[in-house]
Amino acid sequence: MPTLVHPDTRFIAADVGGTHTRVGLVRAGGSDESHVVVLAHRKYVCADYPSLAAILADFIAGNSACAGIDRVAIASAGVVLDDAVINSNLPWRISLSQLRSELHLSELQYINDFQAAAHAAQCMDPGDSLLLTPGVSDASAGPVLVVGPGTGLGAAIRIPHRGGTVVLPTEAGHTAFAPGNAREAAMLDWARQRGQTHVPTERFVSGPGLVHLYEAICAIDGIEPSLRAPAAITEAARQGDVPAREAVMTFCALLGSVIGDLITVSSAKAVFIAGGILPRLKDFLPQSQFHARLLDKGVMHAALERVPVRLIDNERLGVIGAASWYLEHSSLQAGE
Repeated sequence: MPTLVHPDTRFIAADVGGTHTRVGLVRAGGSDESHVVVLAHRKYVCADYPSLAAILADFIAGNSACAGIDRVAIASAGVVLDDAVINSNLPWRISLSQLRSELHLSELQYINDFQAAAHAAQCMDPGDSLLLTPGVSDASAGPVLVVGPGTGLGAAIRIPHRGGTVVLPTEAGHTAFAPGNAREAAMLDWARQRGQTHVPTERFVSGPGLVHLYEAICAIDGIEPSLRAPAAITEAARQGDVPAREAVMTFCALLGSVIGDLITVSSAKAVFIAGGILPRLKDFLPQSQFHARLLDKGVMHAALERVPVRLIDNERLGVIGAASWYLEHSSLQAGE
């Protein structure tokens, strides 16, 4: 991938999630370096700060190398409508014009978080990821799907185009949840009984979704729920807790089903799962219906069984992706 800016040009890239925000001081890589070089990096708990501006200001104040830097690229779930980022999972509102004014920025760029992840995936070596489809590692040329269950469910599609790539962001997490068996249909009914006329996929396939699955299972079976966090449910599942284990195994199966649907829609030839909650569940995947449900798409089975699926577990993925996109699209391009 060609470098479009001088390697010494530094800027800030941020990966903004509903739970954590990761911020990096970055620059373009030289000829013998990776495409993006991360010079400094810090992870913030969003709820500990009153705004994204406060997080970025803290990062800038804490890194002397940030002095004078006034260009920022932000990757975040959601879409920009007029001046605001529309995202129900963030703890505070993001106004791009207000952020630009408060931090005295000369340039502020926004990219969807999974659009950024798709740009980052093309910078990754396959050896840096975990293959989830044993025996299926080689991908045909074509679109690549990047998907991840975090605070919500994100997805983007990277398409080869004229020697480069085009990345299409999606809001796949807001599509209607589709149960695959009677037990999952009962979970859908449980969600509807709680006042949801539209039950999105991320209601069950996300970090909070694991909690919802556990609560639904307990309600259906008449058990008093005692766990309130994804990590607690995962640990209880490892200890043999019956509803917790069913929640985790159902989560894995549903994720496989959703990925199979997204491959079918996008004609993806490879899949990268970008972090989120899945690294904590990877030991459950081989025991679950993850791959079977991914393939269970009728006549599409033969095509889907050729698609490799890899898990990327990299804290800096979103920062690298935002920076990679920025280097290709910003006003820092050579000659400008």
